[in-house]
Amino acid sequence: MERGAGDRTASALFAGFRALGLFSNDIPHVVRFSALKRRFCVTTCVGKSFHTYDVQKLSLVAVSNSLPQDICCMAADGRLVFAAYGNVFSAFARNKEVVHTFKGHKAEIHLLQPFGDHIISVDTDSILIIWHIYSEAFNYFSCFSKLLYTFVGWKVGVTALQQAPAVDVVAVGLMSGQIIIHNIKFDETLMKFRQDWGPITSISFRTDGHPVMAAGSPCGHIGLWDLEDKKLINQMRNAHSTAIAGLTFLHREPLLVTNGADNALRIWIFDGPTGEGRLLRFRMGHSAPLTKIRYYGQNGQQILSASQDGTLQSFSTIHEKFNKSLGHGLINKKRVKRKGLQNAMSVRLPPITKFAAEEARESDWDGIIACHQGKLSCSTWNYQRSTIGAYFLKPKELKKDDITATAADITSCGNFAVIGLSSGTVDVYNMQSGIHRGSFGKNQAHKGTVRGVAVDGLNQLTITTGSEGVLKFWNFKNKVLIHSVSLDSSPNMMLLHRDSGILGLALDDFSIRVLDIETRKTVREFSGHQGQINDMAFSPDGRWLISASMDCSIRTWDLPSGCLIDSFLLDSAPLNVTMSPTGDFLATSHVDHLGIYLWSNISLYSVVSLRPLPTDYVPSVVMLPGTCQTQDVELSEETIEPSDEMIEYDSPEQLNEQLVTLSLLPESRWKNLLNLDVIKKKNKPKEPPKVPKSAPFFIPTVPGLVPRYAAPEQNSDPQQSKVVNLGILAQKSDFCLKLEEGLVNNKYEAALNLLKELGPSGIETELRSLSPDCGGSVEVMKSFLKMIGMMLDKKRDFELAQAYLALFLKLHLKMLPSEPVLLEEMTKLSLQLEENWIHLQSLFNQSMCVLNYIKSALL
Repeated sequence: MERGAGDRTASALFAGFRALGLFSNDIPHVVRFSALKRRFCVTTCVGKSFHTYDVQKLSLVAVSNSLPQDICCMAADGRLVFAAYGNVFSAFARNKEVVHTFKGHKAEIHLLQPFGDHIISVDTDSILIIWHIYSEAFNYFSCFSKLLYTFVGWKVGVTALQQAPAVDVVAVGLMSGQIIIHNIKFDETLMKFRQDWGPITSISFRTDGHPVMAAGSPCGHIGLWDLEDKKLINQMRNAHSTAIAGLTFLHREPLLVTNGADNALRIWIFDGPTGEGRLLRFRMGHSAPLTKIRYYGQNGQQILSASQDGTLQSFSTIHEKFNKSLGHGLINKKRVKRKGLQNAMSVRLPPITKFAAEEARESDWDGIIACHQGKLSCSTWNYQRSTIGAYFLKPKELKKDDITATAADITSCGNFAVIGLSSGTVDVYNMQSGIHRGSFGKNQAHKGTVRGVAVDGLNQLTITTGSEGVLKFWNFKNKVLIHSVSLDSSPNMMLLHRDSGILGLALDDFSIRVLDIETRKTVREFSGHQGQINDMAFSPDGRWLISASMDCSIRTWDLPSGCLIDSFLLDSAPLNVTMSPTGDFLATSHVDHLGIYLWSNISLYSVVSLRPLPTDYVPSVVMLPGTCQTQDVELSEETIEPSDEMIEYDSPEQLNEQLVTLSLLPESRWKNLLNLDVIKKKNKPKEPPKVPKSAPFFIPTVPGLVPRYAAPEQNSDPQQSKVVNLGILAQKSDFCLKLEEGLVNNKYEAALNLLKELGPSGIETELRSLSPDCGGSVEVMKSFLKMIGMMLDKKRDFELAQAYLALFLKLHLKMLPSEPVLLEEMTKLSLQLEENWIHLQSLFNQSMCVLNYIKSALL
């Protein structure tokens, strides 16, 4: 999904990332040969974008950028993929980027046919346009210009046309289920076939030496005909659970590619003696809307998903090669194995409505328990083996057909399952053996339908809630009722955050109650949803509660502050919401959608304002993310508006003139100024470092018959004088010059900035040089005192003023009383210091008094 400027502030916490579990829809796929890689690629449509797979391994090669609307038809040549949406179609290069856009039709385009450097497009008004691909100009525009020939036809609607391998021969699929093999050059019918499954949806011919034709049907079956013997040789029943959208034999290979609206892409290989296709590879998602999704495990990489198609699947947030299907729930697996797949449809369990999973003992026994629509028994599933488990958990004494399982939970240790029934009974089962381990209450736990069950992290407390509006706390071990709470309204669902002991309850009056299971008291109440709350999720740290409602909104509530901090609307009502255990993604499912949609947590990678939303806040509508990761849009200057969600605060140098402001300098610059002489003495070395005498590289020798080394020359220069040349110190420093300027213009910021840049030793040197004995003057010392007065008056750099003044007094205390000008300035400074200190001391004393009271008082 690509977010525009209007959506940027729609949600402060979540941004659309991408969709999982989408592989195909009712648009026929396109097969193309990649000359660069010397292999076939198949492209399937998934709404506003399309996927390209490598046929050899059926691995995802590329995901296209999103188009403004859903794709209505596709075509491809050796270089480009063409996708039409509405009355416009675009050409994609590298399976991803739009390089050409063709506009000119007034009705929706439903046919595309590329040939060479041109492409033909036909819309629903039967307007045909021939385009030149690279110039985007149309060469011909007409309602089928010149009629060359009219075929008599077969008085039935034509649904499919396919060129046969033979020259001038075309296969025509009809609404009646008949297939006509027709020679268009001589207008002769060569042969006819008929299938009993309704209209022909697609046709393809084998080109690997076998004269076989395949035809698809609306019920998902594929018929295979031998063109030499003119007979049906095989049937591929239930190749898809919906109509066959497209089928294509790969050129000169025994491979058949099929796709359908059941969200499946399959490749069949014809290598058997009977000529029937065997499933070789597939990519499959759910074929019906989802009923329940939950993150599985603690790494945040798998999402378990149940659907109305009866399957339980696991989708990876990392890569789709880690996806796996746990299959359909079967009432009797042994019976299916004995009687074959034809009997599998009759023994399939109805769709899963609720499930709970725990990975603690997944390698030892089943770790998933599921409730089925209209069924009393709950099925167990094994994640590692990717199959339905060994047990069906239900009370033995109950045989009524009208009682169903409505809620389930698994303990954190993975040993026990707690199941609530529509009769009000809550039972405990052992997951390893499937044995019934007791029930809560004498006859039943609740008078109404059980709407939720939960067990705490230590298996000490069980919480149940019923439709009669009662929440009950039970001892898990002895099944004794501990506490009961009456609710204002009937609960719709219940969710427990085990780590923090926080319990969330969604009520039928569209409100949310949050309880602490330790004190068993309500700690928060939230209201604002305008429709039934379908699902809730806690953030991993337990600070946020995220709710999804039929009013098409997803809201985030901050539990510590008790406020709504985020809200956004969607085009389709959210049915499920679950947050990753690592906190990086929020996953949602929606009404009439087959995919799982991931939303990234913005607070993990940018600064987010968590200010409460006002009561009159109107959330913006956010588009669901596509199958590709979100692309950042470069916004023009006109569209960029400052977000009021988070305004970066630039702190001024002083918040208020009445407030004491400290500098940002490190303590090493000012804290040890008074003790600088002590520090120097401690750090003074015991003796100066001895410099070794450096020997020359070539040792000199004395000329003569016997070589002798020359003695080192003695330094004949007299010792240098240690008397300091006062002429060098006569030059005034920049600090002194700035202080002299301050006497004239009464501005001391420049002098203060120079002191701030110096270290402790440099500061001492500058202050010592202010004395007349060291090259300074009484006027410069007066200017320094005025600078300190300016700092105290403005209350800025407060600690620096104290440190500089203390060092100044220490260095020049003996001469200050002898100068009346300096005494006058000192008197002014003394009054300023006393006034500031009295005010600060009163604040310190007040704070200390409060602290002592809190520490000593019996609260």
